[in-house]
Amino acid sequence: MDLSIKTVIVDDELYNRDELKFLLESHPSIQIIGEAETGEAAIMKSIQLQPDVVFLDVEMPLMNGIEVAKALIELKKPPLIVFATAFPEFAVEAFRYDAIDYLLKPYDEEQLKETIERIERKLSTPIQNQIPEKPTGKLAVDADGEIFYLDPNDILYIFREEKITRIIAKAGEFEVKTPLKDLENRLALFHFFRIHKGYLVNLKYVTRLTPWFNGAYQLQVEGRDELLSVSRNYVKALRMRLEI
Repeated sequence: MDLSIKTVIVDDELYNRDELKFLLESHPSIQIIGEAETGEAAIMKSIQLQPDVVFLDVEMPLMNGIEVAKALIELKKPPLIVFATAFPEFAVEAFRYDAIDYLLKPYDEEQLKETIERIERKLSTPIQNQIPEKPTGKLAVDADGEIFYLDPNDILYIFREEKITRIIAKAGEFEVKTPLKDLENRLALFHFFRIHKGYLVNLKYVTRLTPWFNGAYQLQVEGRDELLSVSRNYVKALRMRLEI
């Protein structure tokens, strides 16, 4: 993806800034344009540099990350916000300020990768000040030598099992060889959300979200008895998408 994401890192600890900078620099789309060690400096840097995303610590002296986020979302060009902190108890409040993710220290490289992919998708989709075209196409599914055309709005969820992708729809269940990532891209204009590296769910049909263990959840969709596992890395973003 030919995308340059202007990034500012905010943390009062130099070691933490250096660690996050080191991890971010391994991602080609990330362009680190500034650092700040206080909340006040973070706001000034954001006004001057107009970053696409700010990685923001929560616990800082004088002005904490939540207060900084309140100020950043009021800017003429507000950046995306990723909270990066050692304190999970601030997560609920953090997402009230449109945070795109909430990373816990010490950083998990796989979770950071998923966060950056989420940022890339967000920034590569030009939706601001536009009326999106209503998608009308159907998904072609080649099954048992026949081609079925499925309305994406009638698909409940999709999952990948070994080398087969299974589509669970109102009309039945279908097996295709198309990778899950390809289907995710083709269904980008619909209400699908990745709840696990191997699952896509149509948010229109989610009826229940139940805590499980280790921060993971289980999800149920309309008309189905099975429970789908929601990875803890996706729970916060999923709840943001589901809740009014």
